[in-house]
Amino acid sequence: MSEIHENLQKQRRGINRVIHAFGYSMQGLKAGMLEPAFRQEAWLAGVLIPLSFWVGTTWVEISLLIGSVFMVLIVELLNTGLESAIDRVGPQWHDLSKRCKDLGSAAVLLSILLCMGIWLTALFLKLSHLI
Repeated sequence: MSEIHENLQKQRRGINRVIHAFGYSMQGLKAGMLEPAFRQEAWLAGVLIPLSFWVGTTWVEISLLIGSVFMVLIVELLNTGLESAIDRVGPQWHDLSKRCKDLGSAAVLLSILLCMGIWLTALFLKLSHLI
């Protein structure tokens, strides 16, 4: 008979809980870097985030530019988590599994479109004086 183990994180308190939670978050980022889509988006973020300080003229603009990039990364991680949970259930095809994966993919697409819209608008405003 298998023994059920209690989640130790639920018993931790204070700074000990924060330190362990941070470690789990770092493990999640490492796992994300194993996913090709997240890795590509992370590389793009490495370019866009520094570029946002040139494109944006106020702290609000810079924050929107950076925030939209982080939004894509966040949604991609959540989508990967959904896909992993569905894959754990089993490899067989099921309507609800497909629907869950499609919804996660749609969320990533919308976050990318939002990011592109913000960046294209900011770039247009920045470069419109050259036209």
